[in-house]
Amino acid sequence: MTRWQDWANLVLGVWLILSPWLLGYSGTPAALWNAVLIGIVVGFMALLHLRGGPMWEEWLNVLLGVWLILSPWILGFSGMANATWNAVIVGLLVGALALSVTREKPKAA
Repeated sequence: MTRWQDWANLVLGVWLILSPWLLGYSGTPAALWNAVLIGIVVGFMALLHLRGGPMWEEWLNVLLGVWLILSPWILGFSGMANATWNAVIVGLLVGALALSVTREKPKAA
């Protein structure tokens, strides 16, 4: 079943991939690669779920959201406000969207 949350997570994945250049932190390798790699995985998981993938893909996006929230401090780029806020806000959105899908009850046919 296609859900709007999967489309939103796909957009967030693309945003993460582009954000280092759009927000000006592409010169910081830890922040750059974190955004690009996590963006690829978030986008890929959303695409898989749009094609009717299993629920574990949503749980992986929940974990990726938590990682994004914590990553500025773990990877050491918390001093860069634009990269930190981007990671935290997108992490909250990705995690919340994925959690909202896991909490939906399947509709009876």
